[in-house]
Amino acid sequence: MKEKPRTAQQLERYYRRLLKAYGPQHWWPADSRFEIMIGAILTQNTAWRNVERAVANLKREGLMTPRTLDRVPLSRLAEMIRPSGYFRVKAGRVKAFVRFLTQQYEGDLKRMKSEPVGILRSKLLSVKGIGPETADSILLYALDVPVFVIDAYTRRVLNRHRLIPSKVSYDQIQRFFMGHLHLRADLYNEYHALLVKVGKEHCKPTPACQGCPLRVYLNGKQPKIW
Repeated sequence: MKEKPRTAQQLERYYRRLLKAYGPQHWWPADSRFEIMIGAILTQNTAWRNVERAVANLKREGLMTPRTLDRVPLSRLAEMIRPSGYFRVKAGRVKAFVRFLTQQYEGDLKRMKSEPVGILRSKLLSVKGIGPETADSILLYALDVPVFVIDAYTRRVLNRHRLIPSKVSYDQIQRFFMGHLHLRADLYNEYHALLVKVGKEHCKPTPACQGCPLRVYLNGKQPKIW
C-alpha cells in the first residue's frame, strides 16, 4: 500500500489526538439548516453564547423562516438580534441573505444545495456581508458540502505549530487542508470544530499550553510541513 504523504499523516495525527481528548463536538448546534445559516451570519465577531441569545429571540417570535425574516421590519429584526453585537449591521446582512435565498431559490434549501458548489459559493460571496468563512460555514454545516472552514482559531493553531506561515491567505490554508485530507463533509465538520475547541481552551491570543492535547507537538521536533 502506498504510504500517505507526510503532511497528510501529520494532519491526521492532530485530528486523532484532538478527537481522543475532546470527543465529537456535534457542531453546528441548531434545529434546522436555515437556523445554521442565520447563525453563521450572526456569529461574525462575537461569542457563540451571544448568538444563542439572538437565535432564541428570533425563534420565540416565530421569525426563524425565510418568509418571516423577509417580512419583518429591519428595526424589529435589529432589536431581536441585539445580543449578537453589531446588530444593525447584522440585521442588514440577514435581510440581504434572505433576499438572496428567496430570489435565487424561492427559499428552498434543496434547490440551493443542487447548485454546483463553485457557482453557489461565488453567489454566496456576492451577498453583502458574507465573506469566505461565513460562506463556507453555510456550505459545510448547513448543506453538508465538503469545504474546510478557516477561522482565526485554525490559523492560530497551525501557525504556532509551524504548519503554515504567518502570512498566508484564506484560500491557501483551505487548500492545505483539502489537498491532504479525504474530501468528506463529516471529517471537515468535526476537524474544524475540534480546532475551535482547542483554540478556545488553550491556543488563545496568550497561549495556555499546559494540558493542551497538542502540546506534544511543540517540542521542536515537528518540522514545518507547509
